[in-house]
Amino acid sequence: MNPQILIIVPAYNAAEHIPRLVEKLTAYFPSRQILFVNDGSTDETAAALEHVGGPVISFESNRGKGAALKAGFEYAIDHGYGACITIDADLQHKPEHLPDFCENYDRADILIGTRAIDMKLMPWHRLLTNNLTSVIISIFGGTRVRDSQSGYRLIKTEVLRRLQLTSERYDTESEILFQAGYLGFTAAEVPIETIYEGSRSFINPFKDTTRFIRQIWRRLWF
Repeated sequence: MNPQILIIVPAYNAAEHIPRLVEKLTAYFPSRQILFVNDGSTDETAAALEHVGGPVISFESNRGKGAALKAGFEYAIDHGYGACITIDADLQHKPEHLPDFCENYDRADILIGTRAIDMKLMPWHRLLTNNLTSVIISIFGGTRVRDSQSGYRLIKTEVLRRLQLTSERYDTESEILFQAGYLGFTAAEVPIETIYEGSRSFINPFKDTTRFIRQIWRRLWF
């Protein structure tokens, strides 16, 4: 795999998934290129991460997925990586798609893992915010984005150096695309399979939907 790429895994209460996830990730990347960010987990995540063999950043308390991502981005920039791939810790993102991102490395500044949205499986509030932000991001960025809420992405550090992210929760992923589109960076899609069942979602339907809408409002009027 590409030695310029850092894998970033935000992890909150993901102890049960970590051993299997590490096994799958290290089939494609060496452990030194896999960064876990423990977002103040209250289960055995910290203990599980003692055995991963790669770099780990740990927060004393839960700060949000966006804060974990930003810590990972800073690490990628500071350590000279050309790009990072963000992947969830709960195995809903299949590591088997990592080669697809690497093969499409030169297609765009941001590669978005795009799911085939199943209205029967995706919660209504996530479907609503995904469609809203995808439409607005597509308009602002000049590139069609169909799955703006997918956290499975390749982002080049050239992009990360230019972003001024202020959010720290799930809306950070929308903020990244809004700002990158405004700055003229390109985006492309990589088809992925996502498993919706078998993992707990930490998205708060009211609070996080409000945050997503706030991101849209800011881009429309400011």
